[in-house]
Amino acid sequence: MSWAGPEDIYLSTSLASYLDKKLLVLLRDGRKLMGTLRSFDQFANAVLEGACERVIVGDLYCDIPLGLYVIRGENVVLIGELDLEREELPEHMTRVSTAEIKRVNIPKLFLYLIDFLCV
Repeated sequence: MSWAGPEDIYLSTSLASYLDKKLLVLLRDGRKLMGTLRSFDQFANAVLEGACERVIVGDLYCDIPLGLYVIRGENVVLIGELDLEREELPEHMTRVSTAEIKRVNIPKLFLYLIDFLCV
């Protein structure tokens, strides 16, 4: 494959500074992934080690472990380094199990779909 243009060079060069650092990656579908950047290419495809998906519903949150995770560059909206010395979430947030977060999230998704279909 050929390079799309010179802007790809700058993107991949800027990702080099994040190698071996813990990152937050926001995807186009709204998912938030956290993990250590181990590799990337000129298309911003990335490999996260020790990845997990953080799901937040109201004051509840859950980290779903994903392990070694490959992210297609075209799905990335934002990449940012996590500050390991700073607390990740406000004190009012409560960590719950995956089953609990799904139980709480399903009614919210259902209401969202109803609103979407009624418009």
